[in-house]
Amino acid sequence: MLNFCSLYSGSSGNCLFVENNSTKILVDCGVSGKKVCEGLESIDKKIEDIDAIIVTHEHSDHVQSLGLISKKYNIPVYANTETWQAMPTQSQKILENNKNIDGVISKVEKIDELTVTDFFIDTLGSEKLNKKVGNYITIEFDDITDETNRKKVEEVFVYKLKELLKKKKIKFSDSCFVIGLGNEKSTPDSLGPLATNKVIVTNHLFELGELSKDYRRVWSLSPGVMGTTGMETSDVINSVTKTIKPSFIIVIDALASQSLERVNRTIQMTDTGIAPGGGIGNNRKEISEDIFGIPVIAIGVPTTVDAVTIVSDTINYMYKHFSYLKKNMNNPANKLMIGNPNYLKKDVSISDSDKSNWLGLIGNLSEIETRQLIYEVLTPVGYNLMVTPKEVDFIIEKLSDIIGNGINKAIHKKKKF
Repeated sequence: MLNFCSLYSGSSGNCLFVENNSTKILVDCGVSGKKVCEGLESIDKKIEDIDAIIVTHEHSDHVQSLGLISKKYNIPVYANTETWQAMPTQSQKILENNKNIDGVISKVEKIDELTVTDFFIDTLGSEKLNKKVGNYITIEFDDITDETNRKKVEEVFVYKLKELLKKKKIKFSDSCFVIGLGNEKSTPDSLGPLATNKVIVTNHLFELGELSKDYRRVWSLSPGVMGTTGMETSDVINSVTKTIKPSFIIVIDALASQSLERVNRTIQMTDTGIAPGGGIGNNRKEISEDIFGIPVIAIGVPTTVDAVTIVSDTINYMYKHFSYLKKNMNNPANKLMIGNPNYLKKDVSISDSDKSNWLGLIGNLSEIETRQLIYEVLTPVGYNLMVTPKEVDFIIEKLSDIIGNGINKAIHKKKKF
């Protein structure tokens, strides 16, 4: 038997409860998390018993507490691709393994303080998301400035890179060509060349017949950028690859981030290759298995972010900040706290009416509309700048250590370097 109950309906918020003999679901979470729980309790149900949440569309009166409830109670969420893309703030709160999109298989691991996300996108997912079929891995971390954290990130990086090599059926006897993309003279863009400099190359020893059994045959190259060489990077790599004939390629590059929280705090890997300059609208020829005919594993770190993203994220942070203050202004615990609380780590729900009251017309816009407006304001006057943190020199040095040393440990058999 199928039972329905409308817990809330109308412009102030929508939430529907549906159950049969074995499954209980919510359709939309358009009111606060507290109200969702109270609505369920009014019909003698518990939030802990909910098996899934289905989202009809992305408007705030349908998703206000979606991310909060899904994350807090570990509930899977189902929505179509367009809805996921239109609600990035809610999506960021939901654990990756609870995001259900047709054509995408995801898994999330917590390793100490690190979060590792694995995606596999099949043909159906590729068509919906406009991303290539293949494996995508993201390692998220908070800090690599101290040696302990750095070693942990490197260990996880090595483990996931080995896993990716195994998925591509790459044997130890297969030779490797490591390529560092980017401009070594521009610190945020120097990650590729710096990491490549740390890779142990062995082809010269192989040619002499002196290569130890613990080492793989390896070449490396930092081809520079078109602005300094006058040559298309992909053409340079293609010419060298045809000459040396490696079994597979590893390419390293700095990326542009679509989120402030990810700048210098994630390492991304994929077996689908890379299009240099794509993150800043300077698309060059791609470097991929489709082009070169051999496996291409791309490794990247977001080291810059544009002004549109900074302003857009700041507006979202303002909403969260104001909402937290509104809810906790009389909380006695805050009076005993030293410094200001990190509202980003708190469960904060924001209503459409609050957004409108705080920021007027801007508050009535969706996230996508807000970003588009900021882009239209900044771009014509040349102020959509690419920005990087002030400590980028130190961070790039440490990131290049992790990636360069990590590649050595993943592709060679020798345990210590």
